[in-house]
Amino acid sequence: MSRMIPVGLLIVTLLTVSTLGQTITPTPKTDFTERYRPQFHYTMVKGWINDPIGLVFYKGEYHIFNDHNPYSTGFPGGKGSGHQSHWSHAISGDLVHWKHLPLAVIPDKLGACWSGSGVVDWKNSTGFQTGDEKTLVLAYTSAGAKTFGQSLVYSNDRGRTWTKYKGNPIIEQIAGSNRDPKVFWHAPTKKWVMVLYVRRGEAHFFTSDDLKKWSRPVVVKLAGFHECPDLFEMAVDDNKKNMKWIIYDARFQYWIGSFDGKAFKPEIGPLRGDFGRNFYASQTWNDAPGRRTQIAWMNRGKYPKMPFNQQMSFPCELMLRTLPEGLRLCRYPVKQIASLHLEKFELADKALKPSGDNPLSKFFKMSGDLFDIEMEIAPGKADEFGLRLHETAITYAKGKVTCLGASGSARLIGGKLKLRILIDRTSIEVFANDGELSMTSCFLPKKLKTPLELYAKGDQVAIKFLRVTKLKSAWKKVG
Repeated sequence: MSRMIPVGLLIVTLLTVSTLGQTITPTPKTDFTERYRPQFHYTMVKGWINDPIGLVFYKGEYHIFNDHNPYSTGFPGGKGSGHQSHWSHAISGDLVHWKHLPLAVIPDKLGACWSGSGVVDWKNSTGFQTGDEKTLVLAYTSAGAKTFGQSLVYSNDRGRTWTKYKGNPIIEQIAGSNRDPKVFWHAPTKKWVMVLYVRRGEAHFFTSDDLKKWSRPVVVKLAGFHECPDLFEMAVDDNKKNMKWIIYDARFQYWIGSFDGKAFKPEIGPLRGDFGRNFYASQTWNDAPGRRTQIAWMNRGKYPKMPFNQQMSFPCELMLRTLPEGLRLCRYPVKQIASLHLEKFELADKALKPSGDNPLSKFFKMSGDLFDIEMEIAPGKADEFGLRLHETAITYAKGKVTCLGASGSARLIGGKLKLRILIDRTSIEVFANDGELSMTSCFLPKKLKTPLELYAKGDQVAIKFLRVTKLKSAWKKVG
């Protein structure tokens, strides 16, 4: 668990759960039209969430869990919250439309339930399986008042109910607040692997045959490495004959290298994976088909007077590409966002002059607040190009894209720059050159809806292609 202080048909089970002497009140009614409710980013109906955890795919369902305070909108365990962290739970068939399920993991005598990961035990190595369904297993940190251990909880009904392993903790405390176990199956060695954060600058690697008994750790030094690890293998430029391993921490500081089933050997890094203001504690789905898909906590977002607090980023596919500066991770929105697309406006080969008319004015006489924008521009000799909305701007100048005070470098390819921008009620996500640059940021607009405006400074900009798509809300009435 990091210690920093969606979505279509959504059916929420009304709960009254007593845990540690406290009661979770029934879920409030909502039509998801609250002023600051994100409309295509995952949120809870009520309460606080942070790290996305336990991400696993099984039988057509993407599972997401979060560190969660079901009692209030305060950070669990934080000053004034008075409550420990639970695990919330939801499922989706397309990463866009989510269905909330009852709490999966609740505190016990070992302490609060902090971050971790999820796997499918395909071969029943744990012996937990009791029926035809394969067992889903979650590894999490039991955060006690004085000790921190790693624990298991499992499900034999596709994640609808969960049972704590009686032998918890499976790994006793090593040092300090060691936490955030990332577990996965390593096929070449036929072992389960766990990566654990123990202290700053160290990743500890364990192996197991059954997820219950673990080897002594191999310690790898990674400068600045800090909490919420993820580790996985990727093909370079989609070439499965050229594979590399990626490890990253909560800040999406990542390293590229090799992994022999026991220890990671860094070759490149650390590198930065996102250049926005609000990207933290991301994780990728285990066992998911196709490319590796990632989601992050958009930390430190503001949602005044809302029944919920905090949101997730929009899910993105990760790619490992060879760029002029070397191997780099790229991230780009999953294609399923198309299920939310409404009316489109397109133009091509348009000159945008410094004092010219806004080419979007005719289309956007009626303003909006949910957009998927794709464009390719040739900035030429212009000093600056930008898109204005909500009293802010997304700009390109001097080789950098800037949004909400954060900047990242973006190269011109054949004199042109490609941009993809997702705008929700409380967030702006910017991607350049098919994901070479990723910028994930939250904001708090003064108005619910706003017109869009393109502008240029210093000289004209050639708009080679522009598509602006309005999005529909993914939420429906709940309760």
